[in-house]
Order: sequence, then C-alpha cells, then structure tokens
Amino acid sequence: MNRELKRVTIVILAMFAALFVSVTTIQFFSADALANDARNARTINASYSKQRGPILVAGQPIAQSVPSNDQYKYQRTYTNGPLYSAVTGYFTLDQGTTGIESAMNQELSGTSDSQFLSQLNSIVTGQNPQGASVELTIDPKVQQAAYDALGSLKGAVIAVDPKTGRILAMVSKPDYDPNILAVHDTDKVISTYNDLLNNANSPLINRTLDGDLDPPGSTFKIVTSSTALQAAGLSADYQLPNLDGYPLPGSSSIVHNAGGGTCGPGATVSIQTAFVLSCNIPMAELGVQIGRQKLTDMAKAYGYTTSFDSPIPVEASQFPNIGDDAQLALSSFGQASVRSSPMQIVEQSMAVANGGVIMQPNLVDSVRAPDLTVLKQFEAKTLQTPITSITASTLSSWMVEAVDSGAATNARIDGVKVAGKTGTAENGAGDPYTLWFTGFAPADNPQVAVAVVVQNGGGLGESGTGNDVAAPIAKKVLEAVLNK
Repeated sequence: MNRELKRVTIVILAMFAALFVSVTTIQFFSADALANDARNARTINASYSKQRGPILVAGQPIAQSVPSNDQYKYQRTYTNGPLYSAVTGYFTLDQGTTGIESAMNQELSGTSDSQFLSQLNSIVTGQNPQGASVELTIDPKVQQAAYDALGSLKGAVIAVDPKTGRILAMVSKPDYDPNILAVHDTDKVISTYNDLLNNANSPLINRTLDGDLDPPGSTFKIVTSSTALQAAGLSADYQLPNLDGYPLPGSSSIVHNAGGGTCGPGATVSIQTAFVLSCNIPMAELGVQIGRQKLTDMAKAYGYTTSFDSPIPVEASQFPNIGDDAQLALSSFGQASVRSSPMQIVEQSMAVANGGVIMQPNLVDSVRAPDLTVLKQFEAKTLQTPITSITASTLSSWMVEAVDSGAATNARIDGVKVAGKTGTAENGAGDPYTLWFTGFAPADNPQVAVAVVVQNGGGLGESGTGNDVAAPIAKKVLEAVLNK
C-alpha cells in the first residue's frame, strides 16, 4: 500500500512540476510573443476596449483611435492613410498588425512595462485606460515629396539623417489605405485583406525594408570600391585592363559595360574612373583580383546578411556564398545572387557620408504617456562601421564626381554638392531592369542620405537607367530637405 501511495505521490508531484514549468514559460518567457502574435484575436479584441495611443508626425496624428458606437468602443482611423501606409502599417480585428502598429503595439495599447503604473492608476480612479503616443522621426514635407516624386511607379524611397539615423521619409508603392482594414466588420476585413494579399502588385509589402529584394546593380560598387581601397590597399589610380568585353572565368558568358565599348579611352582604366562612369568590366576584374573573402567580409561589414529593427523589422540583404570566380565577378557589380533592400543601399551612403559610420536607422523619436510623461526618447546608436574616415572621404569625392560629370548627372542641384551613385540592375534575359539611385547632400556637410529603387524598369523595360528614372526622384527628395 505504501509503495502504491508513493507512486501516486510521485506522479502528482511530476504533474505539478510540469504545470509549474508550463505556466512559468507562458507567463514569463512567451508572454510578449503570444501577446504580439497577429493570430491572437483575444488580445486584439481586448485592445479595442481602451483608447489606443496615436501615432504622430510633427505633433499631428496620422493614426488615432476615436470613439465608436459599436461593441468595440474605439475605431482606428488613419489620416492620409496611403501616404503613410509603409510606416504605420495597419491595425485590424482579424488580420493582426504590421508596421509601427505592430512594432510599438505594447506602447500604443498601454501594456508595456513602463506603463504599468498608468494602467494601475486607471483602474483605481476609474478613468478610461489609454495607450501612449508614439512620435515618429518622419518629416511630413520630405515624406510628401518622396511620395509625389515616386508617383505611379512601383518601388520605394527612403531618406535618413546620416548623422543620427533618423528616418525622414519611407515610401513604398503600390500603397494601400489602412482605413479599409480597420473597419469593425470581420467579413469585410478578411475580404479586403485577401484582395490586397492576392493583388499582383503586392501593395501590403513595405519595399523599403523587405519583400522580394532586388539586385543592387552598380550601387554595390560602393562596397567593391571600399574593399579595393581599404581591404586590398589599392590606390584610386590603380589601373585595370580597359576591355570592351570581359569573358567570365570558366564561362562562355561575356560581361559588357552599359552601352557597350570600353570605359573611356586608353588601354587601362583607374578604379576611380570605373566608379565615376559606372563601368562593369573593370569592377568585375577588380572583384576577381581582390578575392571572394575580402569582398564577402566587406559586404557583411556594410550589413549584408544581418537584420535589425527600426523598430519595424528590416529583412537582411543577401550576399551569396561565392563558389567561383565567375560568380565573384558578377557579384562585384551587384549582380549574380546579390539582393538588397533600399534600407541596405541607404546604409552604404550613410557610411560614406558619416566618416565610415552607419547609424542605426530609426523611426521613433519619442513615446509619451497620456499625461505627456516621456517614456522613451530617441538615442542615436551605431549600427556598423565598415570603413575608415579616409576611405569614406575618397568615396565621397568619387560620388560627387559621378553626379557632376559621371553616370549620376540627373541628381545635380544648382549650388549644392551632391554625392551619388546609380544602379541599373539586370533581372534576366527579357526582364525589365531594376533602377537605383543612392546618395547624400550637401556632400561637405550631409543632412540627408537617400535611396530610391524603381522596379519593373519604371515601365521602360530594358531601356531605362538609374540615372534616367531613379536619380530625378532622389533629387526631389534631397531638395525637400535642403529647402526646409
């Protein structure tokens, strides 16, 4: 009898131990993940019973919760919804949250640890519980300029203060109106969401940060040139064979410069000239001479293969495990399997503009409780330091020359030194190009760095270039900052 009782006791204790471990795991280790899970309808429904905090730009709400006459008590509304859709994301009954609505959900819903006393005070006093307000770093004039400049093209624009990492503009198109996903009709929300999800142009994707990443084309020459100058110790006037066609090692394929021909006159060409004129052949030759390890290390130093939060999650850009010299040559001018987001490309310009340092891009300036107490304040943080100030200075001068007289002339602004680099990336035979521009201004005291990507060739198939299409868009964004 004692033996049987002992067995029962052991089983009961084991069950209590298992229950204790399970409850502890859920309450202390998995609570945040479960609360923020887009499938957690209970949490989302409960959040409608309190006034969700506003998302602010320049002190004005671009997302806020207003009283409603139905069971949910509050309706989420978005001012200029399409303009800010890449930033705010959406807040829905049945399809979860995205963007800042997701990244800052605890603060907006009033459930963050820093708001515990405020929650307790609401319970004691009987006041309606409220979430905190989130003030963004977005500049409304720059955001509008980026939105208007991109127009009906498919692509994205991001503008950042290179000295602090503050994101001044973030636009992705095609866009959508978050208001149509915020209605209190479950069937309508699901139907609308499915329509957007199945749209061939994927309007729900924030192209500045993630999605189907694009080959960066010649914007990657910033990375290759950094490797040559810094890791390989080559000088700006290091000479490379000036060919009109470069057979890829071990392959029958031949690399050509844009437009064909050589990279200017002469039997050889310098790294500087190859960069300024954006020539593919000398960059391919350079990559093979540098070697795969040095180029891979520099790409990773610039942030390739690494993700971070802005606080919206940023997808890691891709740099391949290079298997042979043919792939190395193609990767050296941003082709092969190299894939980049506009965020990654603007980080490259940030490094050049900021003496080699990439500050972590950030969308949130501050978080304030309903009584205006500051709960969080923006703090500039270093993300990467891929190059030295000497390398940055050299590349900056090359980028200025590219805008003045090279392959990026459509970004010129009268009376301002603009630094820039274009990219015209191939996507396969017969497929439209991806068109890029990245740069900063003023070059001698940078206030803004920008990256523009235009997908689907900007409607021009394989005839458009980064200088024709992306550079004029970037110019308007740069001017919006400089003319404030």
